[in-house]
Amino acid sequence: MHTDYLILGASHAALSALNAIRMHDADGGITLVTRDDCLPYSPTVLPYVVSGRSQPQRVFLKNEDYFARSRAELLRGAAVAAVDGAGSRAHLADGRTIAYRKLLVATGAAPVVPPIPGLRDSRFHVLRTLDDALALKSALGRARQAVVLGAGLVGMHAAENLAKTGAAVTVVEMQPHVLPGYFDAQAAAIIESAFRKRGVMLLTGHKVVRVEPAGSGCTVCLEAGETIAADLLLVGVGVAPVTDFLAGTGVEVDRGVLVDDTMRTSVDNIWAAGDVAQARSFYSDARTVNGILPNAVEQGRVAGMAMAGDPGLRPYPGGVPLNTYTFFGQRAVSVGIQEQGVDGAEVYAETDPDGCRHLKVVLKDDRLLGIFGINAAFDPGVMWELVLRRVDLGPVKTDFLVRPQETARALMSRLWR
Repeated sequence: MHTDYLILGASHAALSALNAIRMHDADGGITLVTRDDCLPYSPTVLPYVVSGRSQPQRVFLKNEDYFARSRAELLRGAAVAAVDGAGSRAHLADGRTIAYRKLLVATGAAPVVPPIPGLRDSRFHVLRTLDDALALKSALGRARQAVVLGAGLVGMHAAENLAKTGAAVTVVEMQPHVLPGYFDAQAAAIIESAFRKRGVMLLTGHKVVRVEPAGSGCTVCLEAGETIAADLLLVGVGVAPVTDFLAGTGVEVDRGVLVDDTMRTSVDNIWAAGDVAQARSFYSDARTVNGILPNAVEQGRVAGMAMAGDPGLRPYPGGVPLNTYTFFGQRAVSVGIQEQGVDGAEVYAETDPDGCRHLKVVLKDDRLLGIFGINAAFDPGVMWELVLRRVDLGPVKTDFLVRPQETARALMSRLWR
């Protein structure tokens, strides 16, 4: 089998690249390969499949008609075993081989399973695929004692869903507070309070040293000596880019696939985008993995335009973190970076006396570096644009700190004209 453009993956980065290629090259053959047996979906919707807010049959990003109209072939249930970079061929696990002219690696990330003694001998759940979500949803109603390893977004979503079923839930996190990659301790305290009020036990600053199988469940042993019985164990300690099939290709891999500002790898006809790519940060020349949906879409667009030779290509501007998180009817948003390690940063933070609202703004030279809120009104997408455009907030700084949403909207309405 031969194709002009081979895309490994079928989620946001892959679909964005497909669209960008077709905008410039109407005729080149395009093939997408996905490990999933189903149509493309977003990993961000999986917690809502678990909770029941989203029905599995309604989470797909595109249907078969879309691929037909795009004149692109989607190969489902097709895992990539290896890539021959020199020969420009991809070998699938089922024995098929696809020759390509240009290749995009958009394989995303897979859950990290920490090397805890006994863990792999015990039954546990992860949450990264639709099958994972359906398995966890099925197990929720039967769980009475649940343990969640990791207090990131996956872990906290799962803990909330488990608590709502009436299960006794314990979250174990090595860092001193929950959601350490997104919020500081003051903001995290508001989230922690909401969980504790609903009976969730949060063991932050604790380390799991062993997991012992026990019937259909397990016993989780902590470094401090405590043990926790569980009939459901969820591991949500993070994800790692899927890159094993690139061994021997010459593609440079660090924490992810290293790419330049056009998403090209160290091999001329191979690009990478999305959760698998390690690209330049917006804030420095350091290359980072920035696994968020807007970033995947932008990187996919850049990669697709570069692969197709589109003269309108603008280089990738660098990654800016953006995350939104809802918990028990409340809303948390983080955009950009905290002040640590930033010389000359100005920080403005306030928490309402009732402890239910928090707003933190990080500026440098009157440019927005980051904004973080719990139940604070502002548009994350607009704030993301203010950061990327390096908008001078000096003339409106006082208003921005008091009314960030209204001030930012007024600014962007002028800039977008």
